Amino acid sequence: MPKGARITSIVAREVYSGRGHPGIETTVTTENGAVGTAIATAGISVGEFEVKFIYDGGDRFEGLGVRRASEGINTLVAPALAGMDSTEQAVIDQAMLDLDGTPDRSRLGGNAIASVSAAVLRAGAAALGIPLYEHIGGVNACELPVPGVGLMNGARRYGGGERAGDKPSYEFMCYGFDTFADAAYAAWVLERTWRRTLAKRIKGLDPFNVRFIPAGVLKHDSELWDVMGEVIETCGYSGRVGIQVDVAAGEYYDNDKERFVGLFSREDKTLDELIALYKWMTEQYPFVIFEDPLDEDDFEGHARLTREVNIEICGDDLFTTNAVRVQKGIEMGAANAVLLKVNQVGTITEAFEMTRLAHRNGYGVMPCGSRGEGPEIVDYAVGLITGHMRGGAGGEAANRLLRIEQELGARAHFAGKAGLKVKW
Repeated sequence: MPKGARITSIVAREVYSGRGHPGIETTVTTENGAVGTAIATAGISVGEFEVKFIYDGGDRFEGLGVRRASEGINTLVAPALAGMDSTEQAVIDQAMLDLDGTPDRSRLGGNAIASVSAAVLRAGAAALGIPLYEHIGGVNACELPVPGVGLMNGARRYGGGERAGDKPSYEFMCYGFDTFADAAYAAWVLERTWRRTLAKRIKGLDPFNVRFIPAGVLKHDSELWDVMGEVIETCGYSGRVGIQVDVAAGEYYDNDKERFVGLFSREDKTLDELIALYKWMTEQYPFVIFEDPLDEDDFEGHARLTREVNIEICGDDLFTTNAVRVQKGIEMGAANAVLLKVNQVGTITEAFEMTRLAHRNGYGVMPCGSRGEGPEIVDYAVGLITGHMRGGAGGEAANRLLRIEQELGARAHFAGKAGLKVKW
């Protein structure tokens, strides 16, 4: 055991998050004063097959308070893990799973377990005195991921997707560059050009806030795709930047109608019609990633779409960072990439095991920091050598990647085209 790496305290609290509801923040401290802090919160679209989160219920925070789950960490988890080696991630994670004792993490709560697990990972790195990405990936952690920059969200423009929140959402993926710094600058140029161009096209839009378009303004999202393609070309980045869309299509599927309702346009769509639309999209526009393009349990449909288009098909709600579901996808040829969100499955160990399974079978992995991971999600991308990630082109995530690129110096390598599961 590294000197001073034993856990001396674990403290959890309810905190505010960027998702509009609370999250659990856990701080782990070791004998040598190292500290690791992590937040776990729910996402906008939550897959049916994710582990169970514990909420307080009642009127407070519309039932989504997490004081009960936080108290479970303080009274049950903290004493159980006291004195354990913070660098022994798998041992600690297994101890929590044993303490929980349920298949869906419903005793302690998947949110509680995820928060502690991520905090332990960070405390372990700090106790060793090494960067988080190096703690995760060792000497091989030297590849900078292709980043994305967010453009806009769905907000149910066409009346469907009552559970979908802000989906579909769109990003520009900046892959055709020599360094991460160059890719991040391109994202800066693109995002500003996008805002200004869209504001000119749609009356009443504020050029500083075009993320949500009111209902009735557009007839079809193809109007947005036209502008996206134009912006890429105008900025001189044709062949160097592509479009990613997080569809969350399962949130638009109506089981009674057996149709996708309000997705991309007002017209209901059958599975065949939606797949035909996706094929047309890849022919007409520079799409490089479809995330959750079909219903969240439709492995056969995802396998069919993967065969019929040449871009990355990424499963989020389809796989929920779960190795069993990823294995099923591998066996059926469903999708060719998986989104990485630790708190969908519970522990760092399980999430990283899923990543290794995906890589062994030629699947891409795309980390996403939408569940409270903060800028440290980029350390996951570098440490796990994922080649690309959701977001990351701006803000604190970009700043973290710039620091990592500088730290690595001549060892730094930008993933580029190879970072995406696209048949170029």
